[in-house]
Amino acid sequence: MTQEKTLCCCSNSDTRHLSEKNDKTDLKRRLKRIEGQIKGIQNMIDDDRYCMDILIQVSAAKAAIDRVGKIILENHVKGCIADSIKNKSDEDSEKMIEELMDNIYRFMK
Repeated sequence: MTQEKTLCCCSNSDTRHLSEKNDKTDLKRRLKRIEGQIKGIQNMIDDDRYCMDILIQVSAAKAAIDRVGKIILENHVKGCIADSIKNKSDEDSEKMIEELMDNIYRFMK
């Protein structure tokens, strides 16, 4: 399954909406930490660690990835969606809101 690459308006340097604490560097640092957690879980499985200890680590990794998703969603709403509502036609804004709601429902699953 290939996904078409679509650039978000947040990626445009003129309209970048990432705050200092939620910038790309911070997101990449969070993802590297999650990568380490996943490798740690793999090692725990290889070492035949206690199932509940593994499940606790799985839960922690899931929470960390959910946090990354929430940060990206917040940036998108505060940036792309807000700009769309302020600067575009009602029809374009309605499309952006519809897309946002679809993605929020997908994210909540």
